Amino acid sequence: MAANRRNGMASPPHGLEEILSPAAPHPRTSLPNVATIVTTVAALYFGREVFLPIAIALLLTFALAPLVSALKRAGIPRIAAVIVSVLGAFAALALFSFIVATQVSELAQNIPVYQTNILTKIRSLKETGVGGGIIARLGKVVERVGQEIDRQETSPPAATPEKPPREPVPVEIVSRERPLEVLQNIVGPLISPLGSAGLIIVVVIFMLLEREDLRDRFIRLVGYGDLHRTTEALQDAGKRVGRYLLMQLVVNILYAIPIAIGLWILGIPNALLWGLLALALRFVPYIGPAIGMLLPLFLALAVAPGWSLVLWTAALFVVMELVTGNVVEPWLYGSRTGLSSLAIIVAAIFWTWLWGPLGLVLSTPLTVCLVVLGRHVPQFEFLDVLFGNEPVLEPHARLYQRLLAGDPDEATDHAEEMLEEKYLVDFYDKVAIPALLLGEQDRARGVMGDQQRRQLAASAQALVANLDESAQEEADEEDGTLVAEASDDGETAGEEEADLPDGTDMSVLCAGGRGELDDAAAAMLAQVLEVQGTTVSKAGFADMEPGGIRRLELDTVDTVVVGFLNPDSIKHARFLVRRLKRTKAALRVGIVFWSETGNEDKDAAVKLAQDINADFVAHGMMDAVVGALSNEPPVALKLVAKRRMRRQRATPRKASATAAS
Repeated sequence: MAANRRNGMASPPHGLEEILSPAAPHPRTSLPNVATIVTTVAALYFGREVFLPIAIALLLTFALAPLVSALKRAGIPRIAAVIVSVLGAFAALALFSFIVATQVSELAQNIPVYQTNILTKIRSLKETGVGGGIIARLGKVVERVGQEIDRQETSPPAATPEKPPREPVPVEIVSRERPLEVLQNIVGPLISPLGSAGLIIVVVIFMLLEREDLRDRFIRLVGYGDLHRTTEALQDAGKRVGRYLLMQLVVNILYAIPIAIGLWILGIPNALLWGLLALALRFVPYIGPAIGMLLPLFLALAVAPGWSLVLWTAALFVVMELVTGNVVEPWLYGSRTGLSSLAIIVAAIFWTWLWGPLGLVLSTPLTVCLVVLGRHVPQFEFLDVLFGNEPVLEPHARLYQRLLAGDPDEATDHAEEMLEEKYLVDFYDKVAIPALLLGEQDRARGVMGDQQRRQLAASAQALVANLDESAQEEADEEDGTLVAEASDDGETAGEEEADLPDGTDMSVLCAGGRGELDDAAAAMLAQVLEVQGTTVSKAGFADMEPGGIRRLELDTVDTVVVGFLNPDSIKHARFLVRRLKRTKAALRVGIVFWSETGNEDKDAAVKLAQDINADFVAHGMMDAVVGALSNEPPVALKLVAKRRMRRQRATPRKASATAAS
């Protein structure tokens, strides 16, 4: 067999996939109770005036921590490095806010100018007939509704006598505000955001100065039982989250600059504003870029009387999104955020409901921090399960669930994805057989009924049948590899990499031991042997009954392999070996006690084989294939030798008895 396909796979990009590297698996994830969830959400909602600045400060602390560390390594004192980093960051944010406010004010003044172009486009639609019928009908409906409302409001009462209309009296309201009131109206709305900004600055400074102390306090609360592991995990997670936030900012800047330049070239007003909004909104994946594109598209609709500007604007955003998502992001840190797609959308809705527009912008970074916390701290593991994009079930448990649900098609899809990196023998050995072992455990515990067991076995058989094409492709690949190796000056170039022997000109019968699930495991082994070029036949567990063994056609069979998922089947295996060897003395008989982890103790396997008089005993798919394709002579049946000795002992006794008589 050629080298494993995984050796040729490219390594994943370095980004949040590294941040969210799987932690040690836990047997069970404990979920918080409903009261805890409701209390936490209520506290975040009603205490948003407090928690929102703290959340912003926390994210800025993560983002500025690498910069502070770099300045410290350059020889700048810690306090000076913190102050310079914080003031620089907030100066950039202040400049960003000032530019956005200026652009919005300018746009508000120019909006009435664009009304004519919008009306022109509506008229052109009506004149060309594109949707004209719908527009006309909607217009008539609105007009009729308005007339009906006006008629009800203007109808005079029946008993009211007619009076001459009175002329309206002009009224002029003169507002005389004092200078102090004018100053209060201007400064008042600015007090709250300025106060929040000042509070965030102070919190960020103290978080950066007391970062190690805060980390130690958090460890004391949630991870004191495993101090070394928790300290290392949190320190590593903090660095990686900070690096991700900085890289996300760089990616958004590289996305926003071409957007602003392109809109300016196209003639879209306030191009700088749309570029800055695209920069901020792209912190929200999927929906952020779409929201950032809507307003420029609407403005392109209003600026020019034609439709070409709208199409060019849409093309600019689509091209930049494709380039950024497929080129820039993988180049810098990897295109994934480590969150599932549904979790990103749900997180955006949740944080927007909690904290408004700022919550929308902060939704992904905040959720990423929560997932990192869940990866490293066992108490918060449920966050990783809820929001992470890593599979929460192990591959064999996931396959077992699909087979148990009677869905072999989805199980086949997962299997084909794995077979892109694994060989068939590896998939069966590490995933499919362990899945059947879970079913056998449930059967032994009495939690699986007969109907479920038969459905599980039928789904497993359907999975094997669906993988026939993949098995044939692998067999063709093996044949091509062997031909290439043989033609290389007579040398076998891949001899060291060959894992399984060639099964050409060999015949093997694969049979289940005691149930339908054993038959499914035997079908998997048979398919792997077929890939190796073996002539394979299959028999069910019912054929292994005393009456069925006599009807088996074993004349051309070299080896019979019987598999058991139940490890307590040694006595039954010994009985089958004896029956099969009595039927054909030159037959090699192997027994497989399927195990999820295999058995590295070769001496124990040899001893067990001698005990049950089998030619070999295997515990995994690889050992089963190697044993089935072995050229060793068959082991003689020990019971036959014992009976012969008994007969030899009985013969002198009969002779002496005859002489005495």
